[in-house]
Amino acid sequence: MATKPPKARTGQLHHTGVYKADSIKDLAEMLNINISDAIATALASDVEYRIHQVVEEAAKFMRHGRRTTMSTSDIEQALRVLNIEPLYGHTTHNPPTFRRAAPAYNAASSGSAISGAVYFVEDEEIDFDRVLREEKIIMPKGVSWTAHWLAVEGVQPLTPENPPPVPRDVDVSSPETSKPNGVVAAPSAPPLTMINGTGIANNIKKPQQQQQTQQHLVKQVLSRELQLYYTRLTSSLLPPSSDFAKRTAALASLRSDAGLQALLPYLIRWVGEGVVGALKEGGQTESDGKVLEVLMEVIGSILENNTLFVEPYLHQLLPPLLSTLLHSSLPRSHSTQLRTISSQTLSGLLTKHSTTYPSLSPRIMKTLLLALISPGKSKGTREGAIRGLIGVGKEAVRKGLVESGGAKVVGSEVQGHEMGDWVEDEALTKSIMDALRVLRPPSDSEMSEALNLSNDADLHISTRLRDVLGEYFAQKVEGDAAWARAILGENNNDNLVMGHGS
Repeated sequence: MATKPPKARTGQLHHTGVYKADSIKDLAEMLNINISDAIATALASDVEYRIHQVVEEAAKFMRHGRRTTMSTSDIEQALRVLNIEPLYGHTTHNPPTFRRAAPAYNAASSGSAISGAVYFVEDEEIDFDRVLREEKIIMPKGVSWTAHWLAVEGVQPLTPENPPPVPRDVDVSSPETSKPNGVVAAPSAPPLTMINGTGIANNIKKPQQQQQTQQHLVKQVLSRELQLYYTRLTSSLLPPSSDFAKRTAALASLRSDAGLQALLPYLIRWVGEGVVGALKEGGQTESDGKVLEVLMEVIGSILENNTLFVEPYLHQLLPPLLSTLLHSSLPRSHSTQLRTISSQTLSGLLTKHSTTYPSLSPRIMKTLLLALISPGKSKGTREGAIRGLIGVGKEAVRKGLVESGGAKVVGSEVQGHEMGDWVEDEALTKSIMDALRVLRPPSDSEMSEALNLSNDADLHISTRLRDVLGEYFAQKVEGDAAWARAILGENNNDNLVMGHGS
């Protein structure tokens, strides 16, 4: 048989509400605030709700902690969850002491209590002399996180978080100087003590102010492992030997190994000096051609290494590339291959870094256009400029050969020098045809259809071809009508088809 729960006594609830309201009024009087009974009752109900909410949250922490007794830490965590400032000074090791105040009685009401029991925290008497004599405890700072550069391009910046640089009091003119921590300066690398064009060894004769400035500069050093790697790498690559396997392994190491960032400026300087040494003579030999091929492959391997940060050294990589590409007198047996490798390397460089430096492609294209259409340039330089435009992209080829008249200039030179070097003419002609194929591949020889000069539209195409390409290359192109229209930009449908097909 089901039983009904007992009903709460109305008088008990009434007296409980009165006690809560009286507690609120007592606290208000402590703060010199006078509130009415209705406001005190409303505040008491809200306080009761908040206390229940805090206790419920604290009970969750207690249950998750596999405990049956609620602690003050549970209350603090509950206050943090509810975004309430936690209490300070009350811990399980130092519990507060509460005292009960005696109730006040009303003699007119037959000795009934005016208010319920009131609890308060007993204030401890503090002896100021004892407090002043005690040792002051400094509270530690909270845990915080800060960021700083440990190294920038292999150089430790002078920040308070980093250790100070180790002073070097030894002679800097020696080719290899040992260090207490086992690192030495690179022997054939750029002088590590040269910063901003001034040497530390000359600081003895400088004013005191400049000496103090030099003391704060960080000196970059290389470990013995990188020293050995640098020596073996360069000896495996140059001079070009018949050991093809060793050279392939060295290039593969440059292409994939991590941890070579500190060695990067020395490798780039070595490449630049090698290119200058191979090109400084008037007539290059076969050995110079092999050296240039290896150095171009080294640049390509460095650019393909995704672990290297190459962007700060682009201004040092471009001069060797463009010098090899546009040099007038490369070895005949290596000229086309060298310019092709340089063009492919330049294409990879622009593909990877042109988004970071938007002005890089236009500046290189301007240099190549000047080498292509300027009067007095050699055929080798013009061939290199055409190969470079192929590496930059389709729009560069169209602007250089079609819009700027580069093909017309080359055609007039090839036609005007019948008794010239036919090898150079053939290489130059081949480079122009390869560049025109970049705009659109020619049709199949069996499917190609020549321009019909009896047709007005085809006659107009033929006339425009001779205007932009010149007589020499117009004759080579007009045998394929679709190719001729694509070069002039009048075959949009074919361009779209080829773009989707590729």
